Amino acid sequence: MHTSDLDEVAADTEVGSYFVANYPPFSVWTPEAVQTDALPALRALSPSASQARPVPLGLYLHIPFCRKRCHFCYFRVYTGKNAQEVESYLDLLAREWELYGTTEALAGRPLDFVYFGGGTPSFLSTQQLRRLVKRLTARTPWTKAAEITFECEPGTLTEAKLSAIRQMGVTRLSLGVENFDDRILELNGRAHRSPEIGRAYEFARKLGFPQINIDLIAGMLGETDENWQACVEKTLALEPDSVTIYQMELPYNTTISADKLKGTGQFADDVANWETKRRWVAEAFAALEAGGYHIGSAYTAVKNPDRTQFVYRDRLWQGADLVGLGVASFGHVNGVHMQNLDTWATYAAAIERGELPLGRAYRPTADERLIREFVLQLKRGWIQTAYFQETYGVDVASRFKEGLDALEGEGVLQLRTPDRFELTRNGLLRVDTLLPHFFLPQHRNVRYT
Repeated sequence: MHTSDLDEVAADTEVGSYFVANYPPFSVWTPEAVQTDALPALRALSPSASQARPVPLGLYLHIPFCRKRCHFCYFRVYTGKNAQEVESYLDLLAREWELYGTTEALAGRPLDFVYFGGGTPSFLSTQQLRRLVKRLTARTPWTKAAEITFECEPGTLTEAKLSAIRQMGVTRLSLGVENFDDRILELNGRAHRSPEIGRAYEFARKLGFPQINIDLIAGMLGETDENWQACVEKTLALEPDSVTIYQMELPYNTTISADKLKGTGQFADDVANWETKRRWVAEAFAALEAGGYHIGSAYTAVKNPDRTQFVYRDRLWQGADLVGLGVASFGHVNGVHMQNLDTWATYAAAIERGELPLGRAYRPTADERLIREFVLQLKRGWIQTAYFQETYGVDVASRFKEGLDALEGEGVLQLRTPDRFELTRNGLLRVDTLLPHFFLPQHRNVRYT
């Protein structure tokens, strides 16, 4: 779906991936490359053998459990697992990390950032969290990590659990609020309700988390102008350190997508069109800026840029290594993209055999790595050309002239100098549709996932 078709004035939200998270597209990653590319890279004698420079190392933990599956969710999640099955999965996570510890590619490398994602990491009990962290940090301590992020669903949080999360060293607590209206939360299959948001936020503030982030989604089923404005006002009233706003998309494996494709009529409401979603995000950004926030990317605003950062995002957008633990988890190690096996049974079986549970992989060329960093960094709304000259020895103004010309022609590139490129606010709001201008020709019209 990454075409300028999305930029028509009132284009509907059709089924297909919109958000660009990586490059080349996931659909060109293959199981065959696991043996030819991924495993040899992990066994390399030097952590930087496949790269032009040493890079930071991060750890992503996929906690795939939820109280309910949201109708817009496209992740690998489970809602019916019992306590014993959850314990079994956490044991697999720890064993996977121990397997990585035997690879020369990670030997002696400290963790620079850690991310607990899901699913719902806060679904785990306090005791489960403590046991998991104890095993993981026995392999590699993270006391010196620049950032540890933990995603939460407000209804799963108690003061005791938040206290345990804080003791784990979490520096950024990300509250998956999405919307403050109970009717809209219900329509979209969210498990929490508005009173739980206030309680969780109050507990978190008391515990002194360095950064509390609130997630919102523009364009959920049933969203209205009045309610969106109310959501923005309630967010401002809470004064979070940062705010993340995503525009609702419909990848193929969501409940809403299945309903649209099959025409079953399960949902009477519809997802807002792209013009409306972009307008809502523009209004939210304007209100946040008036409230003292600074826009840091197409999706984020921060109250104090000097103190509040998104280390996980910035490191990945600058080519960091990331070990992804858990079923279907994504990572990038030693110059190779990789994804874990995407079913519980195959993932568990691989670890039981003492093998890394890799399902597919891709070794990008130097030019593809350049493109990846260029398009991801453009999501900030600007590009500093010196970074690419220093990192890749490439003049991106020349390398990407065709794409930059196209953006100027569309009126979304407002500054173009030898040192810097900047998007207009309108360009920033639809940046994911612009990025394919910089893809290699063979990647522009393929399915993203």
